[in-house]
Order: sequence, then structure tokens, then C-alpha cells
Amino acid sequence: MTVRTDTPPVTGPVWARVLSEVFAPWVIVIALSGAVAWRATQEALPTVLWGLLIALTSSVLPMGVIVWGARRGRWDGHHVRDRRGRLVPFVTLIVLSALCLGLLLAWEAPRMLVALDVAMLAALLVSGVITAWWKVSMHAAVAAGAVVILAAAYTAWVLPLLLVVASVCWSRVRLGDHTVAQVTVGTVLGIVVGGGVFVLAL
Repeated sequence: MTVRTDTPPVTGPVWARVLSEVFAPWVIVIALSGAVAWRATQEALPTVLWGLLIALTSSVLPMGVIVWGARRGRWDGHHVRDRRGRLVPFVTLIVLSALCLGLLLAWEAPRMLVALDVAMLAALLVSGVITAWWKVSMHAAVAAGAVVILAAAYTAWVLPLLLVVASVCWSRVRLGDHTVAQVTVGTVLGIVVGGGVFVLAL
């Protein structure tokens, strides 16, 4: 089955495309999982094991499903630009993140790692509800949420990385994937829901 969509093909400056790929949600989640796992354990092996668990369930496996579906024409690419095609990826992410949370609790993971998964799950649920009727930028939400989470886990000195978030937002608008309103809402969602829930869950 091939998805028909009116979404225009991806065009734009090379730097916009580079930013969009380098700071894609799945890439950020992998890096964030390792960073928070290290802060929570301060040991190499636990960092690798816990980080791998969260990265697999919240990034690698869901991205595998998305790429598989895109190659079979179920949606319009690995960024799923057409809002109507985002239901299955969202459900996959939510189910796998919930599974990860159950494993983290069962295996008595450090509280900070549980807080990370809860924060990501909360952001997914809120953005999933919004996506039912409007397209919100997950690039912006994940990037902004990651900065706040790192600031809470490490130091407020990482907050200037919000300038990177702004550049990612620019890339999404420049490529025609989102409007200014969509990246703005995504950024607020990431900061308030993703970052806020993480802080509250610590």
C-alpha cells in the first residue's frame, strides 16, 4: 500500500538538511540516554546497559519500524512528514517506552533513569494527542526537552544549547516540514512537558 500525500518533496539549503538529520529525535534520544545514564550511575558498564535499554526502546527500535514502513510506502519518509501517517509510529513509541518503564522499575533502575523515561513518555502522550488534529514538530520538542533534562541532570551551563534548538527549528521551517507555530509549540512542549516532568520525577 502506498501513501498518497500532498506534502512537497524535501528541498532546501544543505545546512538545513544536515541540521535536520544530525539533530533528529532518534539521534538525540540515543545521546541523551547515555548522558543521563552516566550521570545516574557514574560507572561505565551500568551506563552502557541502562543507556542501551532506553536507547533501544525509545529510539532504535521505533526508528527501525519507521524506516521499514517508509520503505514499503506506508508513510512518506523516515521523518513521517505527513501528520496522518504518524499514528503507528506514535503508538510504537508509546508502547515501547511503557515497556521500558516497566523494566526500569522491575530492575530497580536509578531514579534519574526512571524520570527520563517518564518524561519522554509524557511528552509522547501529549504530542500524540496534539498530532490527532495538528502537526507539532518532534524535532523541536525532543531537542528542547533534551536541553532542559541535561541542565537538570548536570548544570544550567548547558542551557545555551537552546541556541542549537533554535537552529534545528529554523531547519525544519526552512525545509518546509513545519511552520513557525509548529516548531514553537514543539519547543514549549519539550521544555514544559519533557523537561518539567523530568524535574518533577527526580
